[in-house]
Amino acid sequence: MSEVKKIATRESFGKTLVELGKEHDNLVVLDADLAEATKTAMFRKEFPERHIDCGIAEQNMMGIAAGIAATGKVPFASSFAMFAAGRAFEQVRNSIAYPHLNVKIGATHAGISVGEDGATHQCNEDIALMRSIPGMVVINPADDVEARAAVRAAYEHVGPVYLRFGRLAVPVFNDEETYEFQLGKGIVLREGTDVTLFATGLEVNESLIAADLLEKEGISAQVVNIHTIKPIDEELIVECAKKTGKVVTVEEHSVIGGLGSAVCDVLSENYPTKVLKIGVNDVFGESGPAVELIKKYGLDGASIAEKVKAFVK
Repeated sequence: MSEVKKIATRESFGKTLVELGKEHDNLVVLDADLAEATKTAMFRKEFPERHIDCGIAEQNMMGIAAGIAATGKVPFASSFAMFAAGRAFEQVRNSIAYPHLNVKIGATHAGISVGEDGATHQCNEDIALMRSIPGMVVINPADDVEARAAVRAAYEHVGPVYLRFGRLAVPVFNDEETYEFQLGKGIVLREGTDVTLFATGLEVNESLIAADLLEKEGISAQVVNIHTIKPIDEELIVECAKKTGKVVTVEEHSVIGGLGSAVCDVLSENYPTKVLKIGVNDVFGESGPAVELIKKYGLDGASIAEKVKAFVK
């Protein structure tokens, strides 16, 4: 059996920017002194005249991106999620989203899988921050195939988009030949009858692992990939809740304000359902190897399976 290919979604981001740069002269990339880490250095190498290093000044970078968008170009502004969503929140809100400018924010190094960089850099609050902004689209791709498709979809969408990427190399489970990305539409990856797992980002693959483990315990788990947190696929969420009667959300993000909260918003209004939210439980992260942190915080497949088993029974 061949080894599963693993690619960090930040790599997918960098490669797709280069592809889009060759196709569209109006694409401009901005970075905040982190081009090697965010992988926008790939774009800088090919198109140095269309890459702007703004230095360690993320708020200023967002203002520059807004100005560039006002001229009709399509800027991708990139930094770590902690700085793009956290440090520059006011500028994203007031300079980009309020005038509904066509800026794409490529936020890398999100979640606790940033690893050794520790709590100050592990942004587990960015989805909550960005989905609170009127008109902001929020996308959190699960693997390389999906990430590349998401970057293209973000370019095509007119309006502000927040793209969430990871540092850790994750398994590529989508088939490039058959995969289709639709903004705002979830994807049923596995059918089930006892419980539905709504997952996003790197937790999609972990949820598939959990579903395999649960099957051995006699529990049939449906797995749904929610790559677009906003706008969210309300119709699919309600349909799945009606089918299985129990819902679990799984995210590498705080359980406050992220995917779990978005799903609960939908269900409380349309089809009240018992929900278990699996994520980071109102605590800061810590420094350590990414894979070990995912296990410690109960976000690996085995831990998810145990929590779901207790919830269902």
